[in-house]
Amino acid sequence: MKSAELTGHLVSLRELDDADAAALHAVYGNPDVCERMSFTPRTIEQCAAIITAARKDAEADPRQVYMLAVCGNDGNLIGAARLGLGEWKSAQFGIALRPDQWGHGRGTETVRLLFHLGFRDLGVHRIWGARSPRNHTSGRLMAAAGMTEDGTIRSHVLRHGVWEDSATASILEDEFTG
Repeated sequence: MKSAELTGHLVSLRELDDADAAALHAVYGNPDVCERMSFTPRTIEQCAAIITAARKDAEADPRQVYMLAVCGNDGNLIGAARLGLGEWKSAQFGIALRPDQWGHGRGTETVRLLFHLGFRDLGVHRIWGARSPRNHTSGRLMAAAGMTEDGTIRSHVLRHGVWEDSATASILEDEFTG
C-alpha cells in the first residue's frame, strides 16, 4: 500500500480509518455540504462503506484512488479529499469540508496538498476538478489554488432526476508552485 500523509499549516491529510465513520457522516450527511455536490446526503452506513472502499483502494497495486481524511490541527476529521488517477498522467480531485470549516483557508490548503501529492509524489501532469456552475465558492477556491477555468461539461451529472452541467478547472504540473 502506498500510504498518503501530508501536513500543511491549517490541515493535514491522512488515510481514512474505520473510526472516522461518524465524523465523515458529519460532512457527507450534511445537507448544506451536499447542496452543490453530485450526490445527496449519505447515511452513516454509507459513510462506513465509503471508508471500506477507500481502504480497499489504498491496497490496490498500482493505487489509483486516494480517498483521504482532512484533519484540523487537533487531528480530528473535518472533511474528505479525493484524488483519482486517470489516463494521460492526469488526476481528478474533489473535497468536502464541514460547514463550520468554510471560509478559513482550509479548503484551499486541502486542494494544494492534493496537488502536492499528485504532482510531486505521483508524477501526474494535469489535475482537474468539476463543480456546479452555481457553486461560486468552489470556483473562487479553485482560482485561489492556481487553477484555470476550462469550460463546461454539459449534462454531466444526474441529480434528483435532472441533468446538470459541471464547470471544470485544471492546473498543470509546471503551473504548480507549492
